[in-house]
Amino acid sequence: MLDALWAKGSATVRELIEGGCHELAYTTVMTTLDRLFKKGLLTRSEEGRAFRYVPHFSREELHREAAGHAFRQLLDASPSSALPLSFLVEILGERDAQLLDDLRKLVESKRRELGHREADHRIPGSNEK
Repeated sequence: MLDALWAKGSATVRELIEGGCHELAYTTVMTTLDRLFKKGLLTRSEEGRAFRYVPHFSREELHREAAGHAFRQLLDASPSSALPLSFLVEILGERDAQLLDDLRKLVESKRRELGHREADHRIPGSNEK
């Protein structure tokens, strides 16, 4: 259903059923959209006696949020941060060596950003922050 909403931009339950969700019952679509709304994945506005649903996140934003959430859980559950990081590096290497280069660039960029932030918070003429 999210794919259909991303393609249309917004839709009512009826529009989704008429637009391709023929195999699903009206109440199934309505319940699913309501649950996605309650989870914060959709916004909705009243349109007559129905609701018009709009995705709260783009597909890319949702994937980014889900990946970030999963990785935070992995880091929180591991006794050592190095373990999930080593898995990440291993998986990236198995997929594509270019991904390791991309990761290195991201790490270097984040280090520069953090270095600039640290420098901005220092008191001039002092080693204190």
